Amino acid sequence: MSTVYLATADRLLRTVVPGARGAWPRACAWLLRLELEAALDGFWGRVRPEIATATHAQRPKLLMLPAYTGPDIARRVNYVWWALSRAGHHHYYELGITAAELLRLRGELVVLLELLRNCPAPVPKGNSS
Repeated sequence: MSTVYLATADRLLRTVVPGARGAWPRACAWLLRLELEAALDGFWGRVRPEIATATHAQRPKLLMLPAYTGPDIARRVNYVWWALSRAGHHHYYELGITAAELLRLRGELVVLLELLRNCPAPVPKGNSS
């Protein structure tokens, strides 16, 4: 289940990585977001391959998600993606994300990975099976 992104983020959350002082929370947030984006690409590749081929365009993929997963999963995915993006773009006048917040987002991410993996592909309109 765990990919390199998630495994590396877990390492940052569990251990002190030499040279990562101060930068590890943002690095962890970016790794978690990459994991989510990889899961979304896998979802779209299974459900609508033509959407999966759009590279560097997460917003449209997120906007189309409710039509294929339902509003609850789409809302949760959008929130986690937004929260991780915001954590990765830290500004000097804001407090950075904490380890506890990253762990909470990681937990939600793992749940969403499973939901996306098990979300049934919609039946195309006009097919009567």
